[in-house]
Amino acid sequence: MDGLADLDDAALAAELTARAGQLAAQMRAEGLTAGQVGHKTSISDVVTAADHAAEELVTTALRQVRPEDGIVGEEGAEAPSASGRTWVIDPVDGTYNFLSGMAYWCSALALRDDEGVVLGAVHQPVTGEAWLGGRGLPTTLGGSPLRPLDDLPLDQVCLATYLHPTRLTRPDLVEPWRALCFGAATVRMLGSGSCDLAAVAAGRIGVWAQALVPEWDWLPGAALVQAAGGQTVQVDVRGTTWSVAGRPSAVESAVQALTGAGG
Repeated sequence: MDGLADLDDAALAAELTARAGQLAAQMRAEGLTAGQVGHKTSISDVVTAADHAAEELVTTALRQVRPEDGIVGEEGAEAPSASGRTWVIDPVDGTYNFLSGMAYWCSALALRDDEGVVLGAVHQPVTGEAWLGGRGLPTTLGGSPLRPLDDLPLDQVCLATYLHPTRLTRPDLVEPWRALCFGAATVRMLGSGSCDLAAVAAGRIGVWAQALVPEWDWLPGAALVQAAGGQTVQVDVRGTTWSVAGRPSAVESAVQALTGAGG
């Protein structure tokens, strides 16, 4: 792909999320037909031709310019790693929002190695906002460094979270989730984990917590939060992994709420 071969990892991630987001936005603007929209696990778990096209754009580029690296994509892209490094792709995060014509969706990309997440990039095409950050790379928004996160407790910040309606009958999930929500100043369910985590890194949301999070919904934003001075943790509650990220004291209180309701 033109202009990618000489980019370092961070610049490559930023460029690929921008290109993927722009492609998806263009396809939405041109109109997605009924035949270009499908469902995975539920009526709200949608996938579109734009998801597949954006993922193909990213994977094609990575195979050309990082052929030794592995690939894992939400829509099924997969390649083994010969380098010990793997790119994790979410071509359109918040697809229900995307398909509904809302602005709250993004393209996200992370790079991980044997020590954890190396970097994350999130591009939100409708707003034009782009986040980038990771190990040794303080988080930026639109190329400008973000102010390191001030520490605040859970009861003074907004919690962003999500629990699918089909899981509201499961006490092992609902009881920890309810305890978590009760401790926050306010709660938002916005529909895109990577957008939420980017907002945490920017200080717009205080803490994010969700159960059963796949790595493409976690790693890009977790890298941004870590590189902005926040804390990220994954904790087992009643046999389910919860992912939590945000201001350190808020994260600590959120984990206490979750595990305290663990039974």
